[in-house]
Order: sequence, then C-alpha cells, then structure tokens
Amino acid sequence: MLVPTTILAQQHYGTFAERLADYPITIEHVSRFRSAAEQKAAIKGFADGRIDILIGTHRVLSRDVRAKDLGLLIVDEEQRFGVKQKELLRQLKLKVDVISMSATPIPRTLQMSLAGLRDISVIETPPEGRRPVKTYVGEYEEELVRRAIMREHQRDGQAFFLHNRVESIDETAERLRALCPGVRFAVAHGQMGEGELEAVMIDYLRGGADVLVCTSIIESGIDIPQANTLIVEHADRFGLAQLYQIRGRVGRSRERAYAYLLYDSAEALTPEAAQRLSALSDYTELGAGFRIAMRDLEIRGAGNLLGDEQSGHVAALGFELYMQMLDDAVHAAEAADEARGEGAGAEEELAETEPVRLDVNVDAYVPADYVPYERAKIEVHRRVAGALDVADVEQLREELIDRFGPVPEPLENLLSLQRARIKFGQAGARTVSFRGDRLAVVPIELDSKRARRLREELPEALYESGRSQVSVRVPKDGGDRFPFVVRAADVLLAVKREAA
Repeated sequence: MLVPTTILAQQHYGTFAERLADYPITIEHVSRFRSAAEQKAAIKGFADGRIDILIGTHRVLSRDVRAKDLGLLIVDEEQRFGVKQKELLRQLKLKVDVISMSATPIPRTLQMSLAGLRDISVIETPPEGRRPVKTYVGEYEEELVRRAIMREHQRDGQAFFLHNRVESIDETAERLRALCPGVRFAVAHGQMGEGELEAVMIDYLRGGADVLVCTSIIESGIDIPQANTLIVEHADRFGLAQLYQIRGRVGRSRERAYAYLLYDSAEALTPEAAQRLSALSDYTELGAGFRIAMRDLEIRGAGNLLGDEQSGHVAALGFELYMQMLDDAVHAAEAADEARGEGAGAEEELAETEPVRLDVNVDAYVPADYVPYERAKIEVHRRVAGALDVADVEQLREELIDRFGPVPEPLENLLSLQRARIKFGQAGARTVSFRGDRLAVVPIELDSKRARRLREELPEALYESGRSQVSVRVPKDGGDRFPFVVRAADVLLAVKREAA
C-alpha cells in the first residue's frame, strides 16, 4: 500500500493492525519514522513472503523493494503522485490489480476513467452522522480568526491553522498566541525531525494542544475527529483538489465543522484562483469530491494520457475529435484481444464492422445551453463516439429528446456524422477521405449489378473495381458537403445489402 506522507503511513498501519489482529496476516510499514534496520527487516520479510501487507511512503518505490508474489497494489491519495512514480509501480509486476483511491482524482486520471481506460467507482454515502463542513471564503481578518479559534476552544474542540511557509510558521504561531490568550498552540511541518514531528502529532491527537499551526502536511488523510475548525491562510495559493483535501481534515465526527479559506485581498486574486475558491464554496455537500474533480478537469484540462503531464488542454484537437480518437484506440485494443482468442477470421469480421474515421468541416458538438451539466455533456460525447450501430444512435437521440427537448442542429449533425461513420464501416470501408472535390471510400467490393445500382441511386458516384474504390463528387464547402456524405453512406450500405 502506497501513501504520500509518513503520518498517513503510521495511521494506516495502526488501522490495519487493529482490524486484522484476529487474522493470520503479518503487516509492516516503512517510512522515515522507522530506523534503517527496521526498514531493512521489513523489506526483506516482504521479499521472502513472510510479510503479507507492506504499507509505506515513497520508500516502497525504491529498487530494493520487491514482493515475492504481488497480487494487489493500493495507492491512497493517488492525486499526490506523479506519472513517473505510478509507472515505477507498474514495473513491480507485469499484471497486478491496482486500486487507486482519491477524493479528488487529478484531471488525467479522471479523464482515463471517463474514457473507459480505467474502471471507476464513486462512493457518495457518507459515514452515519457526518455533516457537511460550513465553508467561508473571504479576506483575512484577525478578528475573524480570533472568533473562530475561541468558539472552537469554548466547545472543547481542536483546530488547524494552515500556514504553508516553514520559514515563518513559528512567527505565525507566536502571533496567534498573542491573539488568543489561554489557547494552547503546537507547530508541525515536514522539515521537523521524525521523532519531533511524531511527538507533536501524538500529543495533538491526545488533546495536548488546542490549535495545530501547520503546513499542508495535514492534507493527506489524517483522521482527528475532535478537530472541527480549519483556517487556511493564503488559500488562493492552493490547488482546487488540494483545498478540498485539506477541508476534509475537519468534519470527521457528528460535530458541526467550519472551514475558513482566507486570502489577502480580492484585488490580488487571479481569475483561476477565484474560480477555484468559488468551486469550494459552491460544493460543500458531503461526497462532492467527484464534482470538484470534474470542475478541476474543466479548469485545467485532461493532460497527456501517454506522457508526464497530468493536466492540460486538448484545444488543438477539439474535445469531440479527442474523445473519438481515444474511443477508437480503446475499441481497437479490446477488439484485438477478443479476436486473438477467436482466430484471424473473427479479427477481420470485427474490423469490418468498426465505424470509420470521417472528418467533415461542419458544426457537430453538444451545445452547452442544451446540456447544461458538464458531466452529462461529456457522457453524451462518449456515447455518440462509442456507438457501434445505428440503433444505438437512434436510442441515444430519443433519450436526449426525452431529457433535454428537441435536438439542436449541431448535435443533430454530430449524430448524423456518427450514423454515416457506422454505415460506411458496415459497408466494408476502412478509409473515407476527401481528395479535392471527391469523396473516396475504400475498400468497397461490388459486383456489376450492384455497381449499376449504385450509379442509379447516386449519379455522382464512380466505382473503380481495380482499386476497390467508390468516389463521389461533393461540393467544396463543408456545410454543403455534409448532406452528400450522409447520403453516400445511406446509399452505399443499401446497395451492399441488396440481394445479388
């Protein structure tokens, strides 16, 4: 099990040890809280098969960590790891089951799930008695901070004050002590010695301090139910998913929790920072992590699925073409796997019925004012690009009319384009392209009777038997060309299906 921080590794180890105490399972953990000798013994036991579950930080990515027979890999707080780190895990064993857990998946991971490259399961049911965190977003005021800390102190609770600068964190703690006399403050950050940090956290867990002045080290999954007030200084400097994770450190009991996301001044906010803070104040209900992640995908883009970038826009392609190319690749891989088990004949049959790629310069998309929800819009694009039969397209069209009303022209074009792609594929074509003022469809096999029939139905069509190609003269303008393409697909499929 891979976790991003030493505190979380310690916490998971305690939980696993407690819950699996009655079973014959050996559990160990590696992090900088353990001595070199303890880590070495744990790694050796894992390699020998004497240790069943190994929990650790980035230490488990080291070359010397090898399992005897790795069956399951769990990555907690997956958004905290980079692409290269995740690929290192893949090298541990060629085929291993992987569970990646995150309240807010990074755009790249979320996009892979939406595209069907990964399975996704969303847990939206909160623990019994859990209540949403009241979130306040605004400018920093010392009186507001003082009232928030004192209110939590008066109800015998604990609080976090997040100041993400190690060099000035002690100075901030002194300022808060002067502001709130009688309140006990402790300081925690990642540059403290392991023994010192562990002692501070254990003391705080046991109620030895009322307020923990800390850096973002608390972000990853620590569970302190009695802490129910969070104050974040310079909240505009954090990412959207990061802020959501930090806010999740409070509200872990039946008590009402409060989160104050504060910034220096509204004038200094960048447009993106304002969007992030606005999303946090909009999505305060329990289980809102998936919607936060979708908003993050919208703000930052999907990134590079085959490279290192975990966010970034696909504006150069356009979303519809991007999803189409992605779905084509996924379907091709799935079809190849199935065909491999059924022989070459099955592979040829699958390839013949695949929709062909077809690019026409026409407005074909899902308008934002027709499908107002981003998640639903992405799903419509997915279903259109993934339709393998005309009946699937018709079923989707009826569903859209039922849910959103009459289909607008750009979406009607998108559906017609997919129908044409499917029909060209069912007619046997592999490639459809434009060459000057002609549409070329290959390969198409027609006998003399069907070739004459095609000419009758489509006078602009020319069949070249030697090249197994049908070419159709079409207008040069994309808007005028589109109806001709749709008509050509209809006629070609009808002619191919006619009895000889």
